[in-house]
Amino acid sequence: MRIEKLGMGDPELAVVAAIHGDEPCGAHAIEALLEEEPNVKRPVKFIIANERALERGVRYTETDMNREFPGNRDAEVDERRLAYELLMELAGCTTLSLHSMRSEERPFAIVNTVGPIATAICPYLSVEAVVETAGLLGPSLVDYTPVVEVECGIQGTEQATINAKRIIREFLAATGVLLDNDVLDRCSVPVYRLREQLLKRESESTSCAFHVENFEPVLDGKPYATIDGRVLTADKLFYPVLMSGSEYTKQSGYAAELTGSLG
Repeated sequence: MRIEKLGMGDPELAVVAAIHGDEPCGAHAIEALLEEEPNVKRPVKFIIANERALERGVRYTETDMNREFPGNRDAEVDERRLAYELLMELAGCTTLSLHSMRSEERPFAIVNTVGPIATAICPYLSVEAVVETAGLLGPSLVDYTPVVEVECGIQGTEQATINAKRIIREFLAATGVLLDNDVLDRCSVPVYRLREQLLKRESESTSCAFHVENFEPVLDGKPYATIDGRVLTADKLFYPVLMSGSEYTKQSGYAAELTGSLG
């Protein structure tokens, strides 16, 4: 785990990247910012969480770090120990965590619940939506510390890195670390709450096709996927989130409800 700090004093703000080693956009964005050596008004720490996986270009070396929180400091499994160490580093910090994915180009934010931190920060970020997990994602970082996670775009793309760079600057401007009026623009952003998991294909050989887009409403009775020739239809209005045949192993995505907006 690599940790860098800008500014004097103990940071109450942090930026985290590379919890998954196959999502390099956040690490590239942090490196670019550190090379600039910007003047900061508040101290902030930058953490590249899983250096070994990042160097190898793999999601993890032993187990998914984002499913190991709160971790164990004495664990022999690398990611389980790193999960514990990361939580210790983030104690007392408001945090931005950067990710990327395989199925959605548009950045969006993920939080446990919409509270004061999400309300204060998310309207200043270049995100299409804010998603409340409602505990459905499993034991991830958002369940254990005050954090806004942002999915910055498609894994491995230059655009995801460009998005991550801008989102870091927006976070630092919103929290008073950088005086950057070029990115400090408050906007209204819709909020969705995850309601349930959607059916996952049963094996790697199972055919799976989706007929809807993330964050677009799926009306009652409308087909949203075909799995092995079986057409799945909505039994009530929902908004698909993280809809993908390859993003997760246990489900194809999530049904969410639109609950309001921030900003």
